[in-house]
Amino acid sequence: MPLNTFPENLSQNKELSIRIVSPEFGHISSEMAVQYGSAQRLPYYFFLFVLRGNSQEVIDGKTIEVGEHELFFALPHQLRQLPTTGHSADYYKLGFDDECLSRLPKKFPFLLNPLNRQKISFPPDAALRLRNTFKILNELLRTADNDPELILAYLNSLLTEINAAYYALHKKHTAAGLDKFLGFKLFVEDNLTDQPAITEIADKLALSTDCLYRIVKQHSGVSPKEFITDRLIMEARRRMYNNQNTSVKELAFELGFNDPSYFSRLFKKVTGKTIAAFYRDLSL
Repeated sequence: MPLNTFPENLSQNKELSIRIVSPEFGHISSEMAVQYGSAQRLPYYFFLFVLRGNSQEVIDGKTIEVGEHELFFALPHQLRQLPTTGHSADYYKLGFDDECLSRLPKKFPFLLNPLNRQKISFPPDAALRLRNTFKILNELLRTADNDPELILAYLNSLLTEINAAYYALHKKHTAAGLDKFLGFKLFVEDNLTDQPAITEIADKLALSTDCLYRIVKQHSGVSPKEFITDRLIMEARRRMYNNQNTSVKELAFELGFNDPSYFSRLFKKVTGKTIAAFYRDLSL
């Protein structure tokens, strides 16, 4: 059973771990906002749909501009910095955790973000459907004891629409290839700090190493080894942000590196910064 990782005081329904925010509803108090600070490692799925205006999101150190009829989404464990500027003119924000997701009747592959896209653009007709579904959820979550099954039905509809839009521009990807890539990505997440060998992953997925290389390259733009390295360095950056007192040696061992010096060189190669420089930037 998935763990409930949604902060209890944020949920807007007695039986579901879910919260929606719109310009006129759902904002937390300034006192509560202070508790979360200027950035947080997300314990839940986060969505921002801009109806009018624009917004700027910073996720894992990357800035993403979100405009009209665009949706930004972030996944559990990603590091999200809170916007320093005002919100867009009209928008919906939505958060829910894996426990809530587990109660839906189907799976949504886009939530693994296999194509490494965190912003989706919607044509007018799809944007209208999305807006209407967000609006209904916004109304349902105004009352804490509303029927959870009704809320889940609209959440399922919302995620179905988003999933279709996510893949709309990538129909060239074959279902089989995408399925294997999702398997690769899941295996990497589950075994990240063990730093599994590419041959081991290929065996688990019943693929040759050449076939695995082609599939990962097609969907991510990098080789399997580069994918794992990038993910390890991203994890290092997240952990450094959460605990700025961690030493290079401790961090290296936590991530499965036996040689802290090699880890330091790899970090600089991938990020362009030394670990010391990254820590200095965090303290500014």
